[in-house]
Amino acid sequence: RDRMAFLFNRKILLLNKNRSAGDRTAGGRKNERRIVMAKDKKLVEAITSMDVDFAQWYTDVVKKAELIDYSSVKGCMVIKPAGYAIWENIQNELDRRFKETGVQNVYMPMFIPESLLEKEKDHVEGFAPEVAWVTMGGLEPLQERMCVRPTSETLFCDFYARDIQSYRDLPRLYNQWCSVVRWEKTTRPFLRSREFLWQEGHTAHATAEQAEERTELMLNLYADFCEEVLAMPVVRGKKTDKEKFAGAEATYTIEALMHDGKALQSGTSHNFGDGFAKAFEIQYLDKDNQLKYVHQTSWGMTTRLIGAIIMVHGDDNGLVLPPRIAPVQVMIVPIQQNKEGVLDKAYELKEVLSGFKVKVDDSDKSPGWKFSESEMRGIPVRVEIGPRDLAENQAVLVRRDTHEKITVSLDEINEKVAELLGTIQHDMLERAKAHREAHTYEAVNMEEMKELADHKPGFIKAMWCGCQECEDQLKESVGVTSRCMPFAQETLSDKCVCCGKPATKMVYWGKAY
Repeated sequence: RDRMAFLFNRKILLLNKNRSAGDRTAGGRKNERRIVMAKDKKLVEAITSMDVDFAQWYTDVVKKAELIDYSSVKGCMVIKPAGYAIWENIQNELDRRFKETGVQNVYMPMFIPESLLEKEKDHVEGFAPEVAWVTMGGLEPLQERMCVRPTSETLFCDFYARDIQSYRDLPRLYNQWCSVVRWEKTTRPFLRSREFLWQEGHTAHATAEQAEERTELMLNLYADFCEEVLAMPVVRGKKTDKEKFAGAEATYTIEALMHDGKALQSGTSHNFGDGFAKAFEIQYLDKDNQLKYVHQTSWGMTTRLIGAIIMVHGDDNGLVLPPRIAPVQVMIVPIQQNKEGVLDKAYELKEVLSGFKVKVDDSDKSPGWKFSESEMRGIPVRVEIGPRDLAENQAVLVRRDTHEKITVSLDEINEKVAELLGTIQHDMLERAKAHREAHTYEAVNMEEMKELADHKPGFIKAMWCGCQECEDQLKESVGVTSRCMPFAQETLSDKCVCCGKPATKMVYWGKAY
């Protein structure tokens, strides 16, 4: 890197020698910046092209952008500051939205006694293969083994059975931010790890109607968050019985399409009905002086959203972060910062742009290295300021998403940056929508399903009779799973794509993470 910087600086000195001040035109400045970028492309050469190997591209990005590091604990990751800052922004925005609907935060223990977990049979069967067990306390065997929470339904139910007595105690609208453990066999950073961060909401209501209303409210909250903040379009719908949460009456989901055409379940909301309440004896005395069971919901989002951001928006230069979720929205890069006034002006601009999340890169790296590093980290806007820019009272704004360069007056830079960030947020969502639409197909028979699944990665819309046998057959023969039955139903034909019997639902199918 030092030799690269030395060679670059020498070339710039020679260039400046042979060019008078009057010849340094806007075209000349562009050429100098191109030289800067060319000299420092080494930073991104280690990223595999997504078109060559998408899985390796993903791994390269999370490593080179310093989002995670691998851990000595098999299947677990170290989330580094750059990655955790994205999670903090997700957490803060979701937490604000939760509280606007009346939700309060609580915290439950991380251990669940086996006897407590087994109170809900379907629930424990669904999680049994993924549970991590604690059998020793210090040097002594435990009288009853405990699992490290894979989810906290049983803990909340145990608590609600004691906490809820009367209709006056309802609704209970609680959420907790925590980590959970699921003993996955195959792991990948953010998308699937043995320990991950999430939030899990758990609510209790007096009636089935209130529980259903909350279930759908939280799903739509998740969908709006993904589209408004993450610039990630999603399909909203209901899971089939086969795919629903263990112990739930109904599971609703939002499904996003990644750049490689695979689906990612990005958030779920579950209506538990009164099944858990009956298993745990969660009853309340109603206004009519009768004991009744509560109706419950649960809903959650996880750190896999960071993986979704990478795979929806990233490119071969690294991360591309939507401005509303980016920990740093604007990076100011002083060019020839040793020249009089350049660094001072960079910090002056930082104050001018203080309404945004802004930093100045005043490191001793070459400008080109700084440009590449800013791109790698997905910072939405880069501000370039050098001696000639000072002389002309201007700066250059560079969009991360399109690499477009815009020269603006320093007198209006605050307004221009605000406008540009809004444009980038909007354009990223529109590009993601266009990609999803271009990779959403229709099939009316098994031959079409197989042809699409084999050669055109993406969502496949097809009719379904409602039988699990057909769902299983599609997974076995075609390699796709049901993603959801969308709320916005369409009639593509009157026959099931698999068996040809009368169809009842249109389903989004696809290969998924």
